[in-house]
Amino acid sequence: MIKKTVFGLMAIFGLVLTSCGQQQGAPLKGKAMKEVPAIATYIEGKGLEQYDVATFAGGCFWCTEASFERIKGVKEVISGYSGGEIKHPSYRQVASGSTKHAEAIQIYFDPAVVSFQQLLEVFYVAHDGTQLNRQGPDRGPQYRSEIYYHDDAQKVASEAYIKKLEANRYGTIATLVTPYKEFWVAEAYHQDYYPSNQDNPYIANVSKPKVVKVEKVFKAILKDEYKTKP
Repeated sequence: MIKKTVFGLMAIFGLVLTSCGQQQGAPLKGKAMKEVPAIATYIEGKGLEQYDVATFAGGCFWCTEASFERIKGVKEVISGYSGGEIKHPSYRQVASGSTKHAEAIQIYFDPAVVSFQQLLEVFYVAHDGTQLNRQGPDRGPQYRSEIYYHDDAQKVASEAYIKKLEANRYGTIATLVTPYKEFWVAEAYHQDYYPSNQDNPYIANVSKPKVVKVEKVFKAILKDEYKTKP
C-alpha cells in the first residue's frame, strides 16, 4: 500500500514538473521576437486572409496546435494569446496569470473542406471542456477553455454544440463563448513545438495522448500524411 502511494505521488510530481507552465523558461530556437506581434502583422503576405478563421483556447497550445494541424482543410495553426488586457504579452506574463490572456490557437481553414462545426468537434476531443481554468497538470485561467467567435454564426454554432454535449452527458461545459478581439502570436520557439520536441517529457506524457486521440477519432478527415503514419 505504501509503495503504491509513493508511486502515485511520484507520478503526480512528475506531471507537475512537466506542466506547460514549467516550460516558460525554455530556450528560444532560431531568431527570438523582441515582442510578440499582433496576428495581422504576423500573417501579412502569407496568403491566409482568403481563409476562414477560428480561435480556440483549450489548455497548453502545444497540444491543440498539433491536434488541429492534422485536420484536412486546416491551412495554418498559430499558437498565441487571446482574451487578455495588455498588448504584446510575453509567455512569462501570460503564464503568471497576470494579464488575463489564455494560451490559444488561431486556425485558418478552408470551409469548402472542413466546417467550423467539425472544428468544434475536434476541439472537444483535443481538450476536456468540463475542466474549469485548467487542463490536466496545467492550472490557472491562462489554461481555460474558451471559444472566441468571429461572427454570429460561430457564436450560435458554439452555443448549440455545447448544449448538445451537455444533453449527451459529456458533462457540464466550462467553456466560455466570447467575441473575438485580438490575437497575439506567441514567441517563435512555441510555433510547431510538438513535432520538434518529441523527447520533451510534457510532450510525451501530456500532448501526445491528446494528439493520438484526435488522430483516432477523426481518422476520416486527417490529412493524408497523418493517415499513413504507422
